[in-house]
Amino acid sequence: MRIERPGSYERLTLQEDVAPEAGPGEVQIEVEAAGVNFADCVVRMGLYESARKYVGWPITPGFEVAGRVASVGAGVVDLRPGDEVLGVTRFGGYSTLVVIPQRQVFRRPASLSAPQAAAIPAVFMTAYFALHELAHPKPGDDLLVHSAAGGVGGALVQLGKLAGCRVVGVVGAAHKVEEARRCGADEVIVRGRDPLWATARRLAPGGYAVILDANGADSLRQSYRHLGSPGKLVVYGFHTMLRTTEGRPSWARLALDWLRTPRFNPLDMTGANRSVLAFNLSYLFERAELLASGMERLLGWFASGELRPPPVSTYAMERVADAHRALESGQTTGKLVLLTGLRS
Repeated sequence: MRIERPGSYERLTLQEDVAPEAGPGEVQIEVEAAGVNFADCVVRMGLYESARKYVGWPITPGFEVAGRVASVGAGVVDLRPGDEVLGVTRFGGYSTLVVIPQRQVFRRPASLSAPQAAAIPAVFMTAYFALHELAHPKPGDDLLVHSAAGGVGGALVQLGKLAGCRVVGVVGAAHKVEEARRCGADEVIVRGRDPLWATARRLAPGGYAVILDANGADSLRQSYRHLGSPGKLVVYGFHTMLRTTEGRPSWARLALDWLRTPRFNPLDMTGANRSVLAFNLSYLFERAELLASGMERLLGWFASGELRPPPVSTYAMERVADAHRALESGQTTGKLVLLTGLRS
């Protein structure tokens, strides 16, 4: 699935290409399923900075795949053709065949189907990095998770509960409450129905140890204000700044939200004992040890049943535009996954 230049859904075109061969230390994977993330939509619109830095145009989106090993390059000794695996890609996942470094390939737990496995790496690694590499919550801490019924949000709720925390989830509509509860949220606030910040304050009068926010200008300022002392605000996206019309961003809204985005004062942060942490996993692929240790730990929790995959909605590869449209609507829960049709 290739995007020749930025734009709306019609820019997603299915094309044939020469099959990539596995080089030394690489694994060629026959893809059964590829995860769809909001970041892929941002790539399509031409607004994802790391996509411009590492790939440019044309580009194939996709950060995660699941399938079977087709072949291995020299030096790869612990994987063989036919092994069921999942892989983490820095773009390129919307493909029937991918080649990626062995360090980004992991054996698929027997309990996971290919679509479930493809729904895990990007969202759970994002959640894992936010909590265990940056925030380091302690048992008993109060956590506030925005978008708690989505891919990363649901993963954050599960990992927060696994860490022994009390988790308050925020969702955008009443039909998402059940999914946030399924992930383990102790309390769920429905934005637009409940008074968000008054309810958040009532549920944690002393403030939150960690607030995890990918909304952008709509909530960052209030998220910071509702931290406890000490408290950490973890930022990993700016979804509400990218509201779209027919797959295209509103440049006027984007500019306004950029102006509305808070600039945090280190003097205030020091006096209030509050921190702001931010990251983008696509810039961290050189830190192979972080990726490997995090994924191995996560897959262990999936194998033991301590973590559960998100509910998956599947789309044929040819319907990728429908998947992007659904994701941008803000009405989905869980994870969207493309099926190549090769084996699924």
